[in-house]
Amino acid sequence: MLRFVETIFEKLEKHPKRIVFPEGAEPAVVRAAGRYAKLGLGTPVLLGAREAVEKAALTEKVDLHHIGIVDPAKSSEMETFIPRLEKLKRYRDMGAKQAREILSQPNYFAAMMVQYNLVDGLVVGTGLTPVSTLRPLIQLIQPLPGISTISSCQMLDLSNKRYGERGVIFFADCAVIPEPTIDQLANIAIETGKICRQLTGNKPRIAFLSFTNKGGSQLPAVQKMAAAAALAKQRSLDAGLDMEIDGEMQADTAIVPGLAAIKAHDSLVAGKANVLIFPDLSSANIASKLVKHLAGAEVYGQFLLGLSRPCVDVSRGATDDEILGVAATAGLLAIQYRTLYPERAAS
Repeated sequence: MLRFVETIFEKLEKHPKRIVFPEGAEPAVVRAAGRYAKLGLGTPVLLGAREAVEKAALTEKVDLHHIGIVDPAKSSEMETFIPRLEKLKRYRDMGAKQAREILSQPNYFAAMMVQYNLVDGLVVGTGLTPVSTLRPLIQLIQPLPGISTISSCQMLDLSNKRYGERGVIFFADCAVIPEPTIDQLANIAIETGKICRQLTGNKPRIAFLSFTNKGGSQLPAVQKMAAAAALAKQRSLDAGLDMEIDGEMQADTAIVPGLAAIKAHDSLVAGKANVLIFPDLSSANIASKLVKHLAGAEVYGQFLLGLSRPCVDVSRGATDDEILGVAATAGLLAIQYRTLYPERAAS
């Protein structure tokens, strides 16, 4: 049986995409870029000093013939990017010298490459802290229409195919918003549901998780999840989205059919959820890491939700397998983004 990520490779081979890697001299990134090019998935672009990238490629025995290398400080695009950066409110009146210094940082230069369609997607995070990763993406890449808060989700491919969608399940938000509000939780659910649909082709069945099932507690934390589920359901209906949304419910009720039949027999989500919305970042992040290491799940992401271009923040220490998987997934999402948001793809 093909791993889910291999089905993504097959789809991307038909529509290859350009993916930029700001940490272009990181060994795992270089290896992943070499495999991305060798598989015919598109053109990887490594950012950094050419000498450092070439040295890393030589050490890792990676052929650079089909891989782009861009040194931001020496790039011809710098003169185009500087005035564009200075037009942004946050960077207005700083002067060309300071703008050049900012754009010489690969993570900022990469964000500009994505925003202005020089590449189709971005993968970052192997050598940077989350704050350093997210700041340029949020500041420089336009949000999707109607989005005010950026969040994230992960895709997990479980060894036990009884859960989720033949083993594929999405967790959110595992990385960005520490204590999401009701409005933010509803937004996270809708945007993660869209990613689920785009990547798997299946109807999102979204469960808002808590330590109790519907009406089992009047504590504020529980009521918050119930209210967020109701808000997300209404928004999905208003937008004409084909999603099933329910909650609050316990995690086992959400994914185990036998328990769902006992605890939530009238739910269209319970027992077959393929998207899990957690109350806060702590619970989502903890759950993701436990499932990865205790259950051997393959984890891809964080996919940033709400940006108009596909961007992925991987964990520091990510393997080349993980980096390759998210790069291919970002490429596949780029195809979907151009269909869903043609006005943003052209801007």
